[in-house]
Amino acid sequence: MISKKIVIPLPSYGFDPSEVAIPWKIFSKNNIEIVFTTPNGKKASADEIMLNGTGLGIWKPLLKARKDAVSAYYEMEESKIFCNPIPYKNVKEVDFDGIFLPGGHDKGVKEYLESKTLQNLVVDFFKVSKPVGAICHGVVLLARSIDSVTKKSVIHHYKTTALLKSQELLAYNLTKFNLKDYYLTYPGLTVEDEVKTVLSNPKNFFKGSTPLFRDSPTNLKRGFVVKDKNYLSARWPGDVYHFSNEFLKMLNF
Repeated sequence: MISKKIVIPLPSYGFDPSEVAIPWKIFSKNNIEIVFTTPNGKKASADEIMLNGTGLGIWKPLLKARKDAVSAYYEMEESKIFCNPIPYKNVKEVDFDGIFLPGGHDKGVKEYLESKTLQNLVVDFFKVSKPVGAICHGVVLLARSIDSVTKKSVIHHYKTTALLKSQELLAYNLTKFNLKDYYLTYPGLTVEDEVKTVLSNPKNFFKGSTPLFRDSPTNLKRGFVVKDKNYLSARWPGDVYHFSNEFLKMLNF
């Protein structure tokens, strides 16, 4: 029996496989109906570098998606729901119980982060206080979602986290010789810096403990999330198990 229904927007290419496939698996096992949406209604593709590690050099074990995420991605890629997304323009807040916003740093995610259609959709979810989950660059989409009445971001008065500046710059510095600015979606502006600019108080951005290790089904405490009313945020793939389980609780509340 399906209990709740959520929508997961994706760019055509470049989303982080861990931040989509692991939640997909957890939600599916818990009878959450998932609808994927893409810019044109065509099947999306994850960031290939995160799947195969090309160009990551000696940092491949640290930066590449781990085996469980890669396995989950290829399983998800064959699923009927993933192969049949709907266009952004056809998604209505009234048809869903929540929205889940993954991240990804490949330049391909810009069409997702900059979509006015998605930004307006996000505003609709906040207006009715339905569960909204965002991880990593997904929080940038929220930062850019401006309420037409208040003229402020939907997360202006919320507490949040997102990909940390220290994480983004470290990954860039470790790989810039081979991959240039691959890890900087917007060179010159980190996720953390942009998100802080839309908050009523920069102190409402929480970094959590130093993200040295990724969480797992048996060690959720390694993951860090920030929950504020109907909104849940996390920083990186290393938080994704904790993040997914907490979002599941919000949906079933």
